Amino acid sequence: MSEKKDKKKSPFSIYWIYAVIGVAIIGVQLFMSSNSSITINTEEAFFGIVDEQGIEEVNFINRTRIDYKLNDEGRKFVKERSETRYAPMKEALKNNVKGNDELIFTTDISSPGTFTTRVGKVNTELKKNSKPIVDLQTKTEPDYFGGILSFMLPIVILIIIWLVVMRRMTGGGGGGGGSQIFNIGKSKAKVYDKGKSTNTTFNDVAGLAGAKEEVQEIVEFLKNSKKYTELGAKIPKGALLVGPPGTGKTLLAKAVAGEAKVPFFSLSGSDFVEMFVGVGASRVRDLFKQAKEKAPSIIFIDEIDAIGRARGKNNSFGSNDERENTLNQLLTEMDGFGTNSGVIILAATNRADVLDNALTRAGRFDRQIYVDIPDLNERKEIFQVHLKPLKLKKGLDISFLSKQTPGFSGADIANLCNEAALIAARNNKKAVEKQDFLDAVDRIVGGLEKKNKIITPEEKRSIAFHEAGHASVSWLLEHANPLVKVTIVPRGNSLGAAWYLPGERSITTTEQILDEMCTSLGGRAAELLTFGKISTGALSDLEKVTKQAYAMVSIYGLNDKVGNLSFYDPNGNQFTKPYSDVTARVIDEEASKMIEAQYQRAIKVLTEHKDQLNQLAEKLLEKEVIFKEDLVAIFGVRPWDKDDEDSEPVYAEESTNEATIKENSAETSETKASDEESKEDTDNVVAAKKPKTTKPAPSVDETPAVELVKTEINKTDSSTAEQTEKPKG
Repeated sequence: MSEKKDKKKSPFSIYWIYAVIGVAIIGVQLFMSSNSSITINTEEAFFGIVDEQGIEEVNFINRTRIDYKLNDEGRKFVKERSETRYAPMKEALKNNVKGNDELIFTTDISSPGTFTTRVGKVNTELKKNSKPIVDLQTKTEPDYFGGILSFMLPIVILIIIWLVVMRRMTGGGGGGGGSQIFNIGKSKAKVYDKGKSTNTTFNDVAGLAGAKEEVQEIVEFLKNSKKYTELGAKIPKGALLVGPPGTGKTLLAKAVAGEAKVPFFSLSGSDFVEMFVGVGASRVRDLFKQAKEKAPSIIFIDEIDAIGRARGKNNSFGSNDERENTLNQLLTEMDGFGTNSGVIILAATNRADVLDNALTRAGRFDRQIYVDIPDLNERKEIFQVHLKPLKLKKGLDISFLSKQTPGFSGADIANLCNEAALIAARNNKKAVEKQDFLDAVDRIVGGLEKKNKIITPEEKRSIAFHEAGHASVSWLLEHANPLVKVTIVPRGNSLGAAWYLPGERSITTTEQILDEMCTSLGGRAAELLTFGKISTGALSDLEKVTKQAYAMVSIYGLNDKVGNLSFYDPNGNQFTKPYSDVTARVIDEEASKMIEAQYQRAIKVLTEHKDQLNQLAEKLLEKEVIFKEDLVAIFGVRPWDKDDEDSEPVYAEESTNEATIKENSAETSETKASDEESKEDTDNVVAAKKPKTTKPAPSVDETPAVELVKTEINKTDSSTAEQTEKPKG
């Protein structure tokens, strides 16, 4: 090893040759120009001596300077002068008393034409006075240094430009090698090694107990492999993190990078994609080459579906598919003829259903870790992590917040906490309160409140009865989700909404789906029952019940006529159907019958309770927002609601700043009233549940965790009708 280091540190460099050549050129120039010449800065000194006949010999060198000698008259004249321009000459003559050196005086000529004209005039005057004229001898003296410089300078400039361009193209100067043209086939992975970390540990990963345990085991194997190898166990070759967006897949990978004491390579699946043919496969080879050189090591590929999609689909008429070539190379590197020892692959995706089967098999990804939406207890842990940096009011109940956010992912909870802090700051509060979190959930789920939206009285009344219809039907049906509040205040693209808080359930029964469909159709039924006509405000309701009806009939086998059949296609092939046209007609008929039956059921329920419907709608027109207590006053206590049997509340930990916070004695009565209402009913908050697109089949219960039943009114202006779009979320 020491011999190799000595070779690497050899003092010889090609730059020494360039330095020697430069010194030689400078030395030659200095030698050629070394003589006893004295430089005189002004031409007036020369012409003053000419007037006194003191010049012995004058040479006009390269038409840029004159070299001249003084005769006895000239030397005598210079010694007698006291002007400053003659001082250098006097000093030179004084130092050359013995006359061993023949002094040559030099003056640079700024304008050769002017100088020769003036010499001509002087010679004319000298001729008139019969005096010897100035014999100006023009000579050419070779300038070796200038010639070499004029020849070499353009070449040197071109070489420097070439070196700079090549250095940038080859990734020099600190640039990323993967982004340069000559390193385009190199890996673009970010390497965490030699103390470099993401500053994220497993303590920062809240919830996800099962997923965290499996990932921690991989890190533990690298740290203490003897514990496992003694039993004959082998380290997993790969782990695939699968789950909906925002559930913490990348956060888990960051924790691995922060905890693992081995090199960690991190990159995205899109980093392999390039416009040039063969680049993706080349980057895969280079990535695994680097990982094997630093083995044991971990490679993390985020959004692996960018290159891992199933082969043979969407091929553009037999053309060369660069993505498939990249995938083939990845498959070979992960578990090909020459296997990798000591290289572990971590990958994350929310589209596991589109990945190639060869990529997800055992031997490549030995483990598939599903990172699901957090449940109630996991949300408590996530809230505790994201509430730490906030300045909270004393006594904030984390259990309350976690119960009011079913379906929220970790990213949603982080956004909720930040939004609550922004709302508190907007209201000039000194700490974030419970009401700020309620307002934040309203803002995230429903959108921005639009109090100044122009709505006619007729439209407002129609919206009120529509939302009252939803609330009434949900209150009177056993399996419908419990109501939180109803509002006719426009938010986002919706003109009104009824908010529900469904329980956290893993399966859904037929009765639950039918009651939810009936609730969704309650708005249109209320319009028909009250006004004798219907509007376009039920657009989102109809979309929802249509999806639920078709899912019940064609996917979950919940229809007697179609039977226990499921026509769900996990590959999403829209061009071919796995059933005949006759079956398609039956599915359409049964879905239509199911929806119509629930519509008539909603009309019947509202007809039986029309007085309560009118009371609720009038109160909604008066207050614009009504809560569960208002429905209890009109309909009575809902017999199917269960008392809250949860454990004791969990309060947020106070930071050093929070400990000094005192309740503001000047708090308004409205804030106190809203606080008391939220304490009395722990259901009085809203949240949204994202649909789980990564599951093998869509859920028929696609209602949000706090469901928004939106009213969308069609506004007609002369002959133009503009339909309000429903918000996505």
